[in-house]
Amino acid sequence: MARFRTILHPTDFSPGSAAAFDHACELARDHDARLVVLHAFGAAVPIAAEGVILSADLDELRTLARRELDAIRPTNPTVRVDRVVREGPSTQTILDAAQEFNADLIVMGTHGRTGFRRLVLGSVTEEVLRKAPCPVLTVKAPVAAGPAAEAASAGAGT
Repeated sequence: MARFRTILHPTDFSPGSAAAFDHACELARDHDARLVVLHAFGAAVPIAAEGVILSADLDELRTLARRELDAIRPTNPTVRVDRVVREGPSTQTILDAAQEFNADLIVMGTHGRTGFRRLVLGSVTEEVLRKAPCPVLTVKAPVAAGPAAEAASAGAGT
């Protein structure tokens, strides 16, 4: 089995990233690996935090990203976590960080977009999968419970 010394976890602070962070922490604990948590942002992409879209002021974005990263804590305090904020296109910034930190594994979430939404929005995860210098573990975003899901589960027991 491969030995992971450095695990890179790119995050956009979404539920999918949170799920991937949990997996990254478990792997870091099991392999006694360093976990590098990375947030990349571009000047044209504002960050949404607590339901509020912020302006594209770079200092403001950097400060918010740092605050969000500092709030991410592993459930196991023995996991060594380094937090990094970088400015630039997400995919290239992730690939550059994988090289810089000599990552043995990238653990990242996926939103699971399909069809037109994926075509228009692109897929950072897909591009990282194709170009990464190391293995990439993708973690699917948790399915949000809504009226349709509740109805389906209610009907399953009858």
